Amino acid sequence: MPLTRLRSSEFTEETLTRLAEVLEQSGEVALTDTEGHRIELPAPLVRHLLLLVQLMQQKRTLVLIPEDETLTTQAAANYLGVSRQHLVNLLERGEIPFHKVGTHRRVYFRDLLTYEKRRDRNRHEALNRLMQAVDEAGLYDASYTGEA
Repeated sequence: MPLTRLRSSEFTEETLTRLAEVLEQSGEVALTDTEGHRIELPAPLVRHLLLLVQLMQQKRTLVLIPEDETLTTQAAANYLGVSRQHLVNLLERGEIPFHKVGTHRRVYFRDLLTYEKRRDRNRHEALNRLMQAVDEAGLYDASYTGEA
């Protein structure tokens, strides 16, 4: 399955506004085809579509990637915002699973998502520990604004 891009520039602001209004309704949302066949959209799909429309209203381009999509090491590094070499080091240390296609490493997108969640959770926990240590040491001044 190819990657799909949704560019906000492909839609008018009026269309995005109307879509958001319909999707935000607290009732059922349905699709009707040209022959009059109607199908109600499940609530989780409606919430997901609303999120997509809201992001598009912010002029953001969206890329939809299936979780089982395989990425090159460069694409995976780009997604995580790290260098390719750093990503390769993570792979070699076993922090992110990978497989090889010939001599080339490939990473499943779902494994990047798992690593990203773990990394973000660890960062958040470390920041909380740091703030607790600063607070316990009496070094935190809530009135300080950083302005001279």
